[in-house]
Amino acid sequence: MNLRKNILTALLLAIGFILHQIIPGVVAGMKFDLMLSIMVVAILINSEFKNALLTGVIGGFITAMTTTFPGGQIANVIDKFVTCIAVYLIIKLIGKYKEKQISIASIAFLATIISGSVFLISALFMVGLPAPFKTLFLTIVLPTSFANIFVTTLIYNCVNTAIRISGAKFVSR
Repeated sequence: MNLRKNILTALLLAIGFILHQIIPGVVAGMKFDLMLSIMVVAILINSEFKNALLTGVIGGFITAMTTTFPGGQIANVIDKFVTCIAVYLIIKLIGKYKEKQISIASIAFLATIISGSVFLISALFMVGLPAPFKTLFLTIVLPTSFANIFVTTLIYNCVNTAIRISGAKFVSR
């Protein structure tokens, strides 16, 4: 991977860190995960396997540091890593259609469902859940999935426009 691609991913993750830090825990310490939107955009913009791994590991550790979920640190690392691999595979599966708005929205929705489910299941087995799985899924994961459709699409379009305007020629397509 070249340095410019790594810098773009790092900048996006820094924005995700800030967003994740300022969002309060809503239900039983679980918060809406805007970091996930940023991670999906980072993988959409630079869809190399190494970038997906890097994004998953770093994003997982960042969200682990800023979690308000009791004992959710390890669950955050697991869910971000699994989700980034899944997003990478989905992008490779759809190929050239990854830049279509409907594809971006679908990837964002699926990524959030995967992330939330993996997080809740891993937290359930490691530390237990402070509320029933169904409650957490219906009150946090599902609404966040719908919100991330719009947030991810908006962020992707902004980043893509900024790249196009700046004339940067480093993004893999």
